[in-house]
Amino acid sequence: MRLHVIGLGGAGGRIADRLAAAHDGDPFLAGVHAFDTDIDALGALDALGDERRYRFGDAAGGDGLGGDLHAGRRLGDAHASELGRAMDDQQPSLAEAFLLVVGLGGAAGAGAAPALAEELSRLYDAPVYALGLLPTPDETEDPDEGGPAGAGSSADPAPSAPHRPLAERNAARTLDALSDRCAAVFPFDNAAWLRPSETLGGARDRLNEVAAERVAALFGAGETPEGTETPQQVLDASDVARAVGSDGEIAVIGHATQAVDPPESGSRFGLGLFGSSEPAEVDTSAAVSAIETVIRKAARGKNTVEVPEGRADRTLLVVGGPPAWLNREAIADGRRWLAEETGSDAILSGDAPVHDGDEVFAVVVRSGTDESDRIRELRETIE
Repeated sequence: MRLHVIGLGGAGGRIADRLAAAHDGDPFLAGVHAFDTDIDALGALDALGDERRYRFGDAAGGDGLGGDLHAGRRLGDAHASELGRAMDDQQPSLAEAFLLVVGLGGAAGAGAAPALAEELSRLYDAPVYALGLLPTPDETEDPDEGGPAGAGSSADPAPSAPHRPLAERNAARTLDALSDRCAAVFPFDNAAWLRPSETLGGARDRLNEVAAERVAALFGAGETPEGTETPQQVLDASDVARAVGSDGEIAVIGHATQAVDPPESGSRFGLGLFGSSEPAEVDTSAAVSAIETVIRKAARGKNTVEVPEGRADRTLLVVGGPPAWLNREAIADGRRWLAEETGSDAILSGDAPVHDGDEVFAVVVRSGTDESDRIRELRETIE
């Protein structure tokens, strides 16, 4: 599907920049922009040139908003139409979906995201999704009191988490606002992805890579370069829309990969899903094992946010990799297992052949899940 990505604020801009660096030119990435009030944050982006960065909100004086979500909302309401026009150079009318990427605990991006979502929904007949980065509990700690946000010494120079005392309340309010205005929200729980003794500042690049990888794995799965293998079950924008819904529900992305050996010989179209008069030499048991492994890891491994008991109302499964490894029977078995695992009445699915690929991968998307403990904690800050 053709996806237009808009990074809002510092965190959103960095992930949009990471997507552009890794996937500019890929069929699924129809457009990328970064919008912020902070001149320095925009200037630090590498892959997005000046034509794809835009500073808004002169009232902010070129700096951030210091966590003032109300100021961010005022700027968002005032500049939503302006931001919509700033996207025109990349023909947003051709997009099949929009993805707002935003740090929920901030002010500039979190403040502007709901108004921009409403503006895009008004202008275009395409769903607007949001990838929202949840703040870590450490961000609200006062570093002067010796809490985790201030941890570190000359022996441990890793950057600490930024001190943002309003981050959790901002996140709860923004999550509610985006749920009211977006077709679906994909939260990304930063705290769950931190390693022991790792700070948010020190882990930033790695977490941005994880988030960008999952966006590309889901939204890029249905697009194949011209002249390459066509999926047997093509994943399109309507499949994603059916899986995640249109009522602002939370959706969760799981992703897993496993390295495989390329086929030793045979047609480039391989066997299994695509058939060939010259089948490539891939051991059937090896293909079945690889597919079973990635599906289970994508479902039960670390997701973008916790899925209580793994249950979901709707589930989408995408399996991809070298065509010779995409064993149809194994994928069908995986769908049946996933239906039992999630309790979903029906499993939507697609395949993603990758010619000359060296890994098998699976993407599992769940929507209509029970609320995770972390999101419940955030909501309790404003109750």
